[in-house]
Amino acid sequence: MGKDQVSEADQKKRKSQDLKPRNAPVQGRSKKRSKQIIDVTSELLERVGFDDLNTILIAKEVGISVGSLYHYFPNKHAILYAMGLSWLEEIDKVLTEIGKWPVEEMALEELVEQMLTANLKVYKRQKAVLTLVQAMFSVPELRELDAQHDELVIARMAEIFKRMGINRHLKERERLGRLYLETSHSVFLVVVHQSGERAKRTLTDLKFMLCALLRQHLESCQAEV
Repeated sequence: MGKDQVSEADQKKRKSQDLKPRNAPVQGRSKKRSKQIIDVTSELLERVGFDDLNTILIAKEVGISVGSLYHYFPNKHAILYAMGLSWLEEIDKVLTEIGKWPVEEMALEELVEQMLTANLKVYKRQKAVLTLVQAMFSVPELRELDAQHDELVIARMAEIFKRMGINRHLKERERLGRLYLETSHSVFLVVVHQSGERAKRTLTDLKFMLCALLRQHLESCQAEV
């Protein structure tokens, strides 16, 4: 292994360490404080945005010193990493639940509508989700989460598509999974800031587009049988 390779590996290791909590919360009180810091950061992210967010402001809102904050998280990126990781865990839970549905027996329109409804709830529950997602995409320290999010959704959707009857090669189902992800993900980030009839119409259009896409592939597979 060359010097450049060693240096790159060391950099990744140091970057990973910079995102880890100072002390893994074990006791109830420590866990509660850690969660409070993450919750307060979520609220501040929604209120002041990413650029104006800093550990001084977070500590002040929590009601602790910056030094005490650093006992839990080394920097603001570490807090955002924990926040993003928690969001991904919620997405994983929803996708796992969808995987338990009788997908093979469900009508296409019913399945798509219920999947969109279940997934949208995760986006709505996460405060400042748009800012968090933008940070996951643009901040080098957080890009790992963006990749994990994509891989998770694409893999699960590829499984769902197979159970629906889209009997294509895995790579083709993953391609459809990415298309499904990019379409629904971008629309969800819009819908969370809409309300009433406007949000309803946007979701109806999203459902129409996804049903048209998946119906085409279902019919193609059925014609080949």
